[in-house]
Amino acid sequence: MPPPAPAPILHRFANPGRFLRATKPLMPWLWGLSLAVLLPAAGWALLLSPADWQQGETVRIMYVHVPMAWLAMSGYAGLALASVLALVWKHPLADLAARELSPVGAVATALCLATGSLWGRPMWGTWWAWDARMTSVLVLFFLWVGHAAITRAFEDEERGARMGAILALVGVVNLPIVKFSVDWWNTLHQPASVARMAGPSMHVSMLGPLLACAIGFTLLFTTLVLARVRAAVMERRVAALELARARAADRPAPGDAVVTA
Repeated sequence: MPPPAPAPILHRFANPGRFLRATKPLMPWLWGLSLAVLLPAAGWALLLSPADWQQGETVRIMYVHVPMAWLAMSGYAGLALASVLALVWKHPLADLAARELSPVGAVATALCLATGSLWGRPMWGTWWAWDARMTSVLVLFFLWVGHAAITRAFEDEERGARMGAILALVGVVNLPIVKFSVDWWNTLHQPASVARMAGPSMHVSMLGPLLACAIGFTLLFTTLVLARVRAAVMERRVAALELARARAADRPAPGDAVVTA
């Protein structure tokens, strides 16, 4: 039985050439919007927002740490979605999107871990504690790195993409562990203070710059992934043209005599 037809919008952008044409005018706007949001947000967070009464100036690490944590998880959910599109609907751009997403997601997760360690040293007295939240985020980092490695480990790109998609889908089980680890186990991390049913518990003077930084980093993350996918599509087109030229150079011209032994 053939796989179900993808949604019309997904099918419309399945053509690499159409994808390039559609995203080309967007890229300058995305780069500009990312910087226009992120730079003022960083100034707001680092210079204008108040220090915390308990954490002092150390709280400013939160304005990078929390958005990176959100991007590490939401980006991995996007990786899993691309993997489903590649495995089920054979979407020609889904494999490329997953392949180019994993390095960016790995960097975001590494920044999450690094800033968490920087925050933990003065707050907890240690750079690292093997609690459930830290360990599950470390596992998420290894999943990102593993996907980036396995998709590039095979000469047959389709096989590498298939193995990477399977790894990405298996790793989805770690996302709820990361999210709910502070509720399920006794960890050093505080419970959620923004995404709560009762509303955010953070004061607006800190919540505002945090959300602004989150939007700015999300725009930058999206722009980087799109730029990488566009570059990968163009690299494949160049490689296909070079291969076609090489084959044409080896092919005898019409009317040339073919010498046989």
